[in-house]
Parts: sequence; structure tokens; C-alpha cells
Amino acid sequence: MSGRVLGRTPRPTALSAARRSRELAALGDAPNVDVLVIGGGITGAGIALDAASRGLRTVLVEKHDLAFGTSRWSSKLVHGGLRYLATGQFGIAHESAVERHLLMTRIAPHLTRPLAQVMPLYAPGHVARGAYIGLGYGLGDGLRRLVGTPDAVLHAPGPIGRDEVVRLAPAVRTDALRGGMRGWDGQLFDDARLVVAVARTAAGHGASVLTRVEVAEATGDGALLRDTITGDELRIGARAVVNATGVWAGALDADVHLRPSRGTHLVVDAARLGRSDVSLTAPVPGSSSRFVFTVPAPHGRAYIGLTDVPAEGAVPDVPHATEAEIDMLLAVIGDVLAVPLTRADVLATFAGLRPLLTDPRSGEETSDLSRRHAIIESATGVLSVVGGKLTTYRRMAQDAVDAAVERRFGDLAERPCVTRTLPLVGAWPRERSGEIQAPARLVRRYGAEAAFAARLPGGPGAARGVSAQELQWAVEVEGALDIADVLDRRTRLGLVPADRDASAAAVASAFERAGTVPVS
Repeated sequence: MSGRVLGRTPRPTALSAARRSRELAALGDAPNVDVLVIGGGITGAGIALDAASRGLRTVLVEKHDLAFGTSRWSSKLVHGGLRYLATGQFGIAHESAVERHLLMTRIAPHLTRPLAQVMPLYAPGHVARGAYIGLGYGLGDGLRRLVGTPDAVLHAPGPIGRDEVVRLAPAVRTDALRGGMRGWDGQLFDDARLVVAVARTAAGHGASVLTRVEVAEATGDGALLRDTITGDELRIGARAVVNATGVWAGALDADVHLRPSRGTHLVVDAARLGRSDVSLTAPVPGSSSRFVFTVPAPHGRAYIGLTDVPAEGAVPDVPHATEAEIDMLLAVIGDVLAVPLTRADVLATFAGLRPLLTDPRSGEETSDLSRRHAIIESATGVLSVVGGKLTTYRRMAQDAVDAAVERRFGDLAERPCVTRTLPLVGAWPRERSGEIQAPARLVRRYGAEAAFAARLPGGPGAARGVSAQELQWAVEVEGALDIADVLDRRTRLGLVPADRDASAAAVASAFERAGTVPVS
């Protein structure tokens, strides 16, 4: 990568209330588009970027906010596909390793980083378990090397001694500790920030990104849109309509059959884990392929996850953890901690629903369902993108737009995908981040754009050291339309109730400085 600002786009990328109003008005004047994308999660944002970067007039609509659904509830990891190797899904494993490589080296090096995964080994049985884990890590590392990810980005795995385990994970239980295995994977600083960056990059290539706009009805050649702020309706035509609503896809397309799986995480103070900068990993009893792990998080927090259980009943806008899931996560991770965590240590929880493809006649458990993605054309002509996972969003988007162009445009060869080499706004070589003239905190969040964010005027800051500049950037550049958008998705302060309460007034002040009023 060169040292220039890699996220340069043909048009401005800033999203704001004013831009939303302008583009809604423009859509009313010219209501026929090439591609309409429904859903503002990582898949929808990726499809909008892919389509717009091919020169297609693209509109993305989201009835809530960017990253409102599953995309903000992930484990914040960029997986290389190790779990899929264990279950024989070699194609998905390879695809995951490829997409991780692209994210970490070209697309979003500023939003990702290598994360060490430390598995402590206890006697008795430490030799056999170490050999088993080492074999898995070795297979995963083979994939890393096969797709070309260099050692400088992700190191080779291997055994580590007892003292090194304690140094890396100070809260670990030391009785009967004999050493550990250390592997490597990618970590996202924040999954919602990735969605916003993809959406802004799409806007920079000409896509209209319209939040608070719901689809009242849709067919393969258009949709009736409703502005949820004003109540105004607009009918538009589209050469292709793509349903990227994830776990909610079945509500728009009856031909889609999904079995949601709930993944739950706990939020704790990082001090309770010794402020470790690694992922401490513990095996789930009775399973050879499932683990509970910790993940370093912003604001002095850490996340602990992850469950994988069927989510029965109607799909909620915001899923919640169950008491049983909280107990399970505490018990499994507690087995490798010197001082096990209790309910009092849990500051908050969050849960996301994975849209797992299934045959409605199948009786498979959700943990056994494929994470593959598919493009399904409904009887109405709507193309639904279902399945998949956050790491492979770019490939899902490519396949979706390929299908749309081939079926609706007939000139696929003339409109090739370019997103393999298209960096997101703010992208900058990780090894040269020290050249950016801005505080390290802002560099971690905004990459090459940190210097611009740092020059915004001062004002009241929020909890956990979040500055007035970060709050105003969310409003003026990242499309936040209300206080919850800033707290819950642009900064993640809303995860912990005390942080939310301490920050609301500062966020309101940011809207005032930006000269806009948050929507109700």
C-alpha cells in the first residue's frame, strides 16, 4: 500500500441530515434507479458500495439506522475460517481467510488489527489438548499462508510457556497451569464503525444512503418507500431490488427460510481480566469445536462470548440475552480465571441473531447449520441475500450484484466488481499510523480522517473519554440522526446504562453545534 490517503472517493462521503433531505428530494424528481438495496447492515452497505462502484445508480434504504440490527452485535472478530475447517466446510473456510486478508491488508487496515488468542492448558490432559488445539491452529495458519496474508499481519501460532500465558492474560487461573497455545486472528475495533465506513464509501461513489426510510411494499422492479420521520411516501422503479435485511429477510420474501441463532455476549470491566490485550479462550465442556472467549473492547471494557442457541418465535428488533446464557458464559470463562466473574461483574449484555440458512424440513441444530450465503430470487423478482457472516460481507455483496447485473442488465462483463482492491474511507497502512497528526484514540477510530476530526471545535465530552469532536463527527459526517444513533452505534457508549446516562447531554450539545435537531 502506498502512504497516500487510500480511502479517496469520486464524491463526498459525509452523511448528514441535510444530505439525506437533498437525496430524498432528488429521488422524488428522478424515481428510477438501477439498484435498490433494502437493509443498512454490513451486507446491505456492502452491496450498495459494490453496485455504486460499478457505476450503477444505487439507493440504499434502512428503516432504522446503519448497523441497527445484527451487524452491531457481532464478536468484533474478522474470522479466518478455523471453525469451518473443523466441520469440513472447506470452501467457506477458504473464503473467510481470503476476505480477512483483504480487510486487514487493503480494505480496512485502520479498522482491524491482529489479535492473539490464548488457550491456557491445565493438567491433567494438557498434552493431548495442546496437540489438538495446535493442529487446528496449524490448519488455520496454512489457510493464512495460502491466501497470502504475511507474517507481519498475522503471526504463526505455537505453544507458549506458563509464564507467558500469565503475562498475556494476568487474570488466568494458575493452579495446574502447564502452558498454553497461542493463535492469531483479526479483530475489528468496532463492527458498527465498519458498516458506517462501508456506507460512507458507497456514498462517495454516488450511492444514496437513506436511513429512517422503510419499504412498505416491494417487487423485483420497484418499491413503495415511506419516510418514517415525515410519513411521506415515494414510489420508485428499480432494475434490480435486493433484500439485504438479514434475519428479517423472510418478512419481505416468503421464499426465504431461515433459522435464527442467538449469539450472546457479556460486557465487563477490562480490569477484571487484568486489562489483557489478548483473547482468553476456554473450551465449552462437551464440545470439540466451541469456545467461550474474551475480546478487548473500547472504553476500558471487555466482551465475553459467545452462545449459539436457537432463537424461537418472532424476530425482535433488538434481541436480548437469557439468564441461562449469561450463566453459561460466566461458568465457562470462570473455569480459566483465578477469580471467577459473578453477576455483579456483568455491566451489560448484548445479543445478535445470525441468519442461518435452513431447509424448513430439516431438523438440524443451529450450531450445525451452514454459514454459507445464497442469492434467492422470489416469485416477485426480489433478490434476497441470505446466510453468510460479517467477515465475508464483501464477497456476499459481489455475488449479489453479479446476480442482479446478470439477470437484470445482461452486461456483467462490462461491469466487473472492483471492491477487492477498493479501500474504505479513512484507510491507511497500519504500520504507518504514527504519521497521522492526531491523538492515537482518534487514529484508531478514524484512520487517515483522524486529523480532520481532531480539528472540529471543542465542547462537552461524553463518558469514558469520548471527546466532543467524536460526537460532532458522528452527527456531521457519519449520518447520526438522533442521540441513540450516536450512543448506540457511533460510539457504543449506550451499551452500559451508566455511560449512556452520563453522555446524553454532551450528545445533545453536539447536535446543537452541528446546527441540527435530533429526530424524535
